[in-house]
Amino acid sequence: MARLVDIRRSIFAQIVLWGIAIAAIITASLWALTDTTIQSTSRIALQRAVDVDLAGMIDIHASGGRDELARRIDDRLALQPRDGHLAHYMLADRANRRVAGDFDIWPGLHAAMSESRDIATPDGARAYARATQLGPDLKLVVAHEDRDIGPLRRQVALVYVAGGLLAMMAVALAGRLAVFKLGARIERINAAFRHPDDDALARLGKRHHDRDEIDELTRHSADALARLRRLAGAQRETTDQLAHEMRTPLMHLDNRLVKALSATPDAETAARIADARQEIRRIVRMLESLLDIATSQARQGDRHGLCPVDLSALANRLGELYADSAEESGHTLKLDIAPGVVIEGEEMQLTRLITNLLDNAFKFVPAGGTVELRLKPGPCLTVSDDGPGVPEADRGRIFDKFARGNEPGSQDGAGLGLALCRAIAERHLLEIVLQPSPRGACFKVTPRAGR
Repeated sequence: MARLVDIRRSIFAQIVLWGIAIAAIITASLWALTDTTIQSTSRIALQRAVDVDLAGMIDIHASGGRDELARRIDDRLALQPRDGHLAHYMLADRANRRVAGDFDIWPGLHAAMSESRDIATPDGARAYARATQLGPDLKLVVAHEDRDIGPLRRQVALVYVAGGLLAMMAVALAGRLAVFKLGARIERINAAFRHPDDDALARLGKRHHDRDEIDELTRHSADALARLRRLAGAQRETTDQLAHEMRTPLMHLDNRLVKALSATPDAETAARIADARQEIRRIVRMLESLLDIATSQARQGDRHGLCPVDLSALANRLGELYADSAEESGHTLKLDIAPGVVIEGEEMQLTRLITNLLDNAFKFVPAGGTVELRLKPGPCLTVSDDGPGVPEADRGRIFDKFARGNEPGSQDGAGLGLALCRAIAERHLLEIVLQPSPRGACFKVTPRAGR
C-alpha cells in the first residue's frame, strides 16, 4: 500500500497550495480593480452632474436674470427628492451675502477661477462643489452630495468573495485529483527504490496510457533498478564464489597442518605449524570481514530485509556476556542502557557493531581500566574507555580499511574492525564518530545527519 506523503514535503501539494494562493490573489486584485473603478466612475458622474447643473443655472441667469435664477434655485431646493442625493446652491453678491440657496455662508471657493473641490454641506454631509462668477456683483456655487455607493461596493465584494471561494475550491478539487494521480505514480517509483523486489519492479515496468515526463522517468527507473539488481546479484555471486574458493583450500591446508601436528614433530616444527594455523585463521577472519564490509556498503540505504530490533535488550545481553570476561581480564564494564530503544535493522549486524566496539576497547585498555557501554533513545550508542586513547595522527584514518596505529596491540589485527563498524552503521542510516574526550577513546553511534 502506498504510504501517505507529508503535505509539507509533497511538491504536488505545494503546487496546489500555490495555485489556491494565486487564485485568491487574482480574485482580490480583480475586486480591488473593480472597487477602484466603481469609486472612480461614481466620482466622474458626480463631477459631470455638478457641471451640467451649473451650466443650466448659467443659462437661466443669461435668459432670465438674477431674480429668475433666485426663483429657480428656491424651486429646486423645494422640489428635489429627499433620497439622500441632494443638491445645494448659493447665489451671493459681491459681499458674499446670500441672495438665494441653502448655504448660510459662502463655502470659500474662488468663483472667478471656477474653483471646484469637496466641501461640507449645511447638514455636514460631504459634497462636490463648483463655483462661477456670473457678474461683477453676483456669483454662484452648485454642490451635489456624494452618492452613497457603500451598498453597491459591498454587493460587488460579496460577489467576488463567493466567486473567489468557488475558484479556490475548484483549484483545490482539481489539484487534489491531480496530486492523487501524480502522487500514486511517483509512489510506485519510490516503493520500487525502497524495496526493489520482483513485484515492485513488475509494477514499475507496466506500460501506462500516460506518455509524459513521469512515465518516462518510471521506465528509466525500472530499467536502472533492473540493471542494479543484476549487477548486485553478479557481485554477490562473485564474492560468494571467491570466498568459497579461497576458504576451502585454506581449510584443507589447516587440516593438513593438524595431521602434521598429530605426527608429534619436534618442538620447533610444532611451533611453526601452530603459527601457520594461526595465520590461516587470521586470513579467513580478514576475508570474512572484507566480505561483510562489501555487503554492508552495497546495501547502504536499502531498507529491504530490515525489521524492528530491540537495541536495549541486545545491548543488555552483550553487556552481560562481556561482564564476565571483563572481570577475568581485570577490567570494569559499566552499563547504562535505556529501556525500549528500538531500531529498524539486522540484529546480527548490529550485534557485530557493538561487539567490535567492545572488543576494540578491551583490546587497548590495560588491566584495571574501565569500559562503559551507554544507550540512549535516538538511538545514541556510546562505547568509551579510560585507556590511552587514539593518537592525534591516527584520528583521521581510524575508520579506513587496514588502518592500524603504532601503539602496542595495534598490529595484532587486520585493521578492519572499525571499518566494518562504519559500514554496518551506514547500512542502518547511522553514523559513527570518534568523540573528543579528556581521556581514552569514545565512539558514538547516532542517526545520520539529515535522515
